[in-house]
Amino acid sequence: PPWPPALEPPAQLLHDATLCQDLRRSLTALATGLLPESKGIPVADVFTVRPPVLGEPNTLVCMVGNIFPPAVEINWQLDGIPVTQGVTHTHYTPTDDLAFVRFSYLPVTPATGDIYTCIVTREGDNASVIAYWVPQNPVTSEVLETALCGAAMALGILLALLGIAMILVSRRSAHGKARTPGSPPVGR
Repeated sequence: PPWPPALEPPAQLLHDATLCQDLRRSLTALATGLLPESKGIPVADVFTVRPPVLGEPNTLVCMVGNIFPPAVEINWQLDGIPVTQGVTHTHYTPTDDLAFVRFSYLPVTPATGDIYTCIVTREGDNASVIAYWVPQNPVTSEVLETALCGAAMALGILLALLGIAMILVSRRSAHGKARTPGSPPVGR
């Protein structure tokens, strides 16, 4: 279709775009080293995709937030030894707070005593953010259910005894107020 007459012609648009790019390059060259660079301190958190069970395959997730500018390197270690096999990373995803978030995944089969480490390094910095994940010996759900049931039963019995004791005390005090020693019974 023909170019709409109300818009600038393509040659003028190209000229304006070139002018903007040249102006940006000039201002960047003038401001480099004079203006402080805005940087966010990355925050890392490590968790599993499914509830962890020792000896069963799972996936560890290292979620790195508050990334700005979007340029970090994420590495994994198991007991201090670098792990690269099976590691995958997502793209940088913008967040509402004008920063970025990035995920890294590591397939694992957790065992007792393992220490997994997610190391986040921002390009050009001498500091790293480190997050650890150590598999715990989970209490089996049957043992936990039995313990909770026993505790609830004990609490119920205790409260029932307390209720009976309170009823007996209130009846005694009601009978004691109705008759005082040495007075005839009420209603005769």
